[in-house]
Order: sequence, then C-alpha cells, then structure tokens
Amino acid sequence: MLGAEARQQTDAELVRDSLAGSEAAFGEIVRRYQDLLYRHAERMSGGADDAEDIVQTALIKAHRSLAGCRNPGRVGAWLFRITANVCKDHLKGRRRSRLSLDDVPSLEAEFGDPGDALDRKGIRTRIDLALRRLPLEHREAFVMKHVEGLSYQEMGELLGVSVPALKMRVHRARDGLQELLEDLK
Repeated sequence: MLGAEARQQTDAELVRDSLAGSEAAFGEIVRRYQDLLYRHAERMSGGADDAEDIVQTALIKAHRSLAGCRNPGRVGAWLFRITANVCKDHLKGRRRSRLSLDDVPSLEAEFGDPGDALDRKGIRTRIDLALRRLPLEHREAFVMKHVEGLSYQEMGELLGVSVPALKMRVHRARDGLQELLEDLK
C-alpha cells in the first residue's frame, strides 16, 4: 500500500512504478486525476452514467498503453487527452444510434411550468440543451474555457491544438450558443 508515500511521489515516479508492475501506483494516478476527468466527461456527455462509462473506458485504455506516455511527468495531460477522445467517440456513437421517442424529453419535462421558465433550473436546462447542439470541438473548447476555467495555453497543452485555433473555437461556440439560446426561448 502506498499510503502517505504516494502523496510525495511525482507523477513520473508513479508511472515508472506502475510500469514496473505496481497496481497501487496506477491506483494513485487514478485518484489524482479521476475527479478532473469525470467533471470533463460529465460536462461533455451531459450525464453522470455516461461520464462514469467514459472515464472507466479512458482509464482502461490508459492502463493498457501507459508505456506510450511520452512525458510521464505530465501524465495528467495525457489522461485528459485520452478522456477527451473517448468523449468524442462516445458522442459520435450516440449520434449514430437511433433515438426512440422515449429518449426525447417533453418540453414540459425540460422546462417545467411555463410560468417558471426563468428560474435557475430552466436557464441551466436551456444552456445544457444548447451546448449539446454545438459541434463537438466548439463544445469542448467552450466547456474547458468557461466551465473548467482553463487558460488557452492549458487547453492547447491538453488537446494538442494551437491557441489561435482554440480562441476561434471558443468564439464560434459563443456565437453558436447565442443563436441556439435565442431559438430555445
């Protein structure tokens, strides 16, 4: 058991130990980053169950390919990229699958009583609906910038995308959200 010693180990040391066969070391890596990964997956997928599946899939992929992590000292960024890619795959697959009418919420269920449309939950629901309609790259950039509070530099490092490209994605996401929210009124 790693205990207090694990808190003192660097990410690079944990990766090294994990590659040497220590499941406890990989467990500590998971503990360090699972909340960040889960929050991102939940915001991208829109649901707790989907987020759990996404993170579990990402962590399994990461465990199997840990030797391919080029910079063990930045294993968190590497895990984030894997999770972001699993999110994209999940959302693409969900779009391709058929939806039944039971999967489509009624307006009343989504917005509640029309007289309460301006309450916080109604506003949040409209924003979530609009976010889900954005192109995946725009949604991801918007969530990272405005929900997770990352800088463009941090976003670029996590996604492997240039800062100007990310700024454009966030700008387009804002424009798209504005249009979508007008349509949802």
